[in-house]
Formats: sequence, C-alpha cells, structure tokens
Amino acid sequence: MAFLRTAMLLAAMTAIFMGVGYMVGGTGGMAIAFLVAAGMNVFTYWNADKLVLRMHNAREVDARTAPEFYAIVRDLSAQASLPMPKVYVMDSPQPNAFATGRNPENAAVCATTGLLRSLSREEIAAVMAHELGHVKNRDTLVMTITATIAGAISMLANFAFFFGGARDNNNPFGFVGILVAAIVAPIAALLVQMAVSRTREYSADRAAAEITGRPDWLISALSKIAQAAPRMPNDEAERHPATAHLFIINPLSGARMDNLFATHPATANRIAALQGMMRSGPAASPPASIAVPRVGRTGPARNSQRGPWG
Repeated sequence: MAFLRTAMLLAAMTAIFMGVGYMVGGTGGMAIAFLVAAGMNVFTYWNADKLVLRMHNAREVDARTAPEFYAIVRDLSAQASLPMPKVYVMDSPQPNAFATGRNPENAAVCATTGLLRSLSREEIAAVMAHELGHVKNRDTLVMTITATIAGAISMLANFAFFFGGARDNNNPFGFVGILVAAIVAPIAALLVQMAVSRTREYSADRAAAEITGRPDWLISALSKIAQAAPRMPNDEAERHPATAHLFIINPLSGARMDNLFATHPATANRIAALQGMMRSGPAASPPASIAVPRVGRTGPARNSQRGPWG
C-alpha cells in the first residue's frame, strides 16, 4: 500500500509538471518536461533529504555537540524500535521540527533552535516522537519528494510566466496557456501537498502518543508551537514554501489563511484527537527508557521547564 501511494504521488506530480510543459511548449515542451520529471524522480529518491536539509541550512549534531537533545532522539528511537536517525538543528527563533529521508535506515530529524530553547524536555520529546512517527510510518519519502517536485513546479510556472510569453515557441495556447500554467500549476501542486500532509499528521500524532505514552506532552507542545509560529518568522521556510508541509506546524507567516489551502489540519482538531486518546484509554506514564528527567545522563537533571539548550 505504501508503495502504491508513493507511485500515485509521483504520477500526479509528474502529470502536473508535464501539463506545465505542454502549456508552455506544446507536445515538445511536454516531452521535455517528462524527461526532466523522470530524472528528478530518480534524483530526489536518493538526494531529496540532503536537498531539504541544505535548503534550511540545517547542521548535524551528535552526542558531543548537543548531548541532551541527541539523547532524547536516541531513547525515543529505541522505544519505537527504529534505527537511530541523523539529528540536525536549524537556526530559527520559531519553534518547529521536521523529518526527512527515504526510509527508516536513512532518516534524519531536525529541530529549530527556537524549539529547543522554548519547550520543556517533555514537549521536545513529544515533538521528536511525532517526527519519528513519520519515519516509522514511512511518510518521509513521500513528503520530501513532494516538497522537492512542488518547488520545481512552482519555479517552472514562474519561469513560464516571465519568459514564456516573449514569442510563440509551439505553445498551442499562447499567453493564455502560460497564464493558466503560472496560476493553476502551483495550486495543483499545493493540493497534492495538502493530500499528502493532512492525514499523515494525525497518524504521526498518534504514533508520538504511543511512543511516549503521554498524549498530554504533545498537546502542550502543539499548543505552544501553534501560538508562537505565526509571531516568529522562519526565514528559510519562507524562502522555500514548498517544504512547509514537512514541519509539525505550518511555518509560514500566512499559516492563518483559509483552511481550504492549509497544508496542515487545524491544531485544535489534532489536540481534540489526542484528548480522545486520553479519554479512551488508561492514564499512561512514559516508558522508563525516555523518562525525561533522566535524559542526558551525563549530568544532573535540569528544570524540566527549560529546553536542552538552557
């Protein structure tokens, strides 16, 4: 089923890409777009995670450079029976996080410095468990490829609008076709992103609650991130809006736009689903391996209301 979903996604994004090519250059443009899309699909399968991390200027950290944060991810990965992913941090005051990678064996998780500084250890653990939920559900390949190709579609549509109308290059629709491509193609790519992201967020939320045993940790984290994100710009995400659906909360300043075009489900709905989990089962306690006060065992535990970076 996962393979079928991935194939359908690639087919949809390739079709959009080819449609833009046809609008701009007719059958020749469509053929070129198909070849480019095919090459991109192969390239992004192996390299999309590296591209996304580079887009956001994320830097890799380890047990020496970020001991407490690394320990949280390590313990959560063990609890979820997942290979240890690579761990990254990106400089942004906005609390947020994302995961990427083509499979659990080649996964990476990334948190912003704002998340590490403003959330408690419990909340950070819940956020990273959510990202590991995406890894465990094998969402990261689909979401990362979508981000890369959606960005290329938007770029091609903009290029067509600014440069395609100078002369008729076998374009069967003239300037009207170029205008349609410039407007419709990015919207179509956004709709595919929405379909990819919305349902997967609920599944990753559930996985996070199961990994930590504490849905209330994620409820608290989502509430804080949703309140802070619109007030704190994420410059890298703003420069690469096609990657917005990768984050746990929409990182864009326009996140309060009409829900029709939101890449994430409403935070209130996600919290309600987590509260439903709490009501339907017995009160849970965190597994001993990720008991938050004991994460980062090289020194005494700090106040749990402060993040791993002070």
